[in-house]
Amino acid sequence: MAVLEEITMSIEGLVERVGPAVVGLGRGWGRGSGVVTASGRVLTNAHNLRGDTVTVTFGDGRRETGTVAGVDLDADVAVVSVDTGDVEPVEWAAAGETAGIGRAVFALANPGGRGLRATFGLVSSAGRSFRGPRGRRIRGSIEHTAPLPRGSSGGPLVDADGRLLGLNTVRMDGGLILAIAADESLRDRADALARGETLEPARLGVAIAPPRVARRLQRAVGLPERDGLLVHAVEEGSPADRAGIEKGDLIVAAGDREITRVDDLHQALDSVRGGGELELTLVRGTEERKASVSFSVVV
Repeated sequence: MAVLEEITMSIEGLVERVGPAVVGLGRGWGRGSGVVTASGRVLTNAHNLRGDTVTVTFGDGRRETGTVAGVDLDADVAVVSVDTGDVEPVEWAAAGETAGIGRAVFALANPGGRGLRATFGLVSSAGRSFRGPRGRRIRGSIEHTAPLPRGSSGGPLVDADGRLLGLNTVRMDGGLILAIAADESLRDRADALARGETLEPARLGVAIAPPRVARRLQRAVGLPERDGLLVHAVEEGSPADRAGIEKGDLIVAAGDREITRVDDLHQALDSVRGGGELELTLVRGTEERKASVSFSVVV
């Protein structure tokens, strides 16, 4: 009984301290949740937003129209600018703090403005990954058991002291939830988005053949049986086109990183997210060659 009483007291305390910082986005079942992380700023998932504005509902029932300050679809995070009044922002967890397996966590949400939810759970796995709205893999997420209803994505995952550990994002089979870790990377990204710095990833400008098709085409055109990504098409005027990459080339490395999956290429492209050059190793026919691809800064 003592443990249950302690959990009850923790939830009651969190509802009082953190609850006002948990907001609903949209109305009814249509959108999701968010959390006030600074005065005038709400952090949420990018997939909760449609258009440049959104209705933000606070715990006391007040509704305001928020303006989307910045969106990162690849990371599935966004920042909404809105009048947060006297709401106390949630406190971020200390830099470098991790949520290990077995740690007690609390999930809060205000699904579409339908009222505050608060549940208790445990971290079941750390360092998980999942695919974001545009197919890129989001790494380092927290898997936990605190159950949440539909419309809770974008709400906070906190510790017993009410500090932000993650942003609840994906509901999995079996009721498990994946939360984007509230680490220094997320904090820096949120600050950049609040300033309107919606930084797009480096884009190569190629279409990659599916693995089965790639193996069949490799045999048809006489390419060696080698791991890599087969270029199915090249966009005219793209960085790949300017670097001389052609349909039928097999991308086998980027810098000193071997490329065997699309995720490998995405990680390599993330290294030049702010602009720069990336050297790709290609196999064309039976010959191996280098292609230096230049990327400009896209904001």
